Amino acid sequence: MPTHYNGTERQKRALNAYITLVRAADTVAKTLAAQLDAQGLTISQFGTLEALYHLGPLCQHELARKLLKSGGNMTLVINNLVKHGWVRRARQSSDRRVVRVHLTPKGRRRIENILPEHVDAIVATMSNLTAPDQVDLHRICRKFANDGMKNFRFKNARKENTNDSNPAK
Repeated sequence: MPTHYNGTERQKRALNAYITLVRAADTVAKTLAAQLDAQGLTISQFGTLEALYHLGPLCQHELARKLLKSGGNMTLVINNLVKHGWVRRARQSSDRRVVRVHLTPKGRRRIENILPEHVDAIVATMSNLTAPDQVDLHRICRKFANDGMKNFRFKNARKENTNDSNPAK
């Protein structure tokens, strides 16, 4: 459904793109969350196990940054994974202030069992797009994840929107 906002063409175009992006992301996330829920995991728990599996032990703040989670949320996620015996915390011997989160053997088995099925679910979900569409989607989304958002300044964006002389912007 397009926006009902009565703004400039640039504003309506941006809002429509944003609404479509958020709805699509929510739909994909809900689909994949349901698949993980059937395995007894949340998306955050899976993301943590997967990050530790592929990257090795990480500090909690590194995990939070990689998974785009708050420190408080990451503490809760890790606490729950510790309760299941899938991860453990270990203080660094060289600097006792540093605590690294490690995948346990039980956690390694868990992620190795779940990962192939989850990858299959992602492939099935993304099969709604052609291979070139998937490449384009990746390229477009990277614009948000990389340098594009670093330079975003809300005040300047708002000021630019009031001067909408170039609708192609």
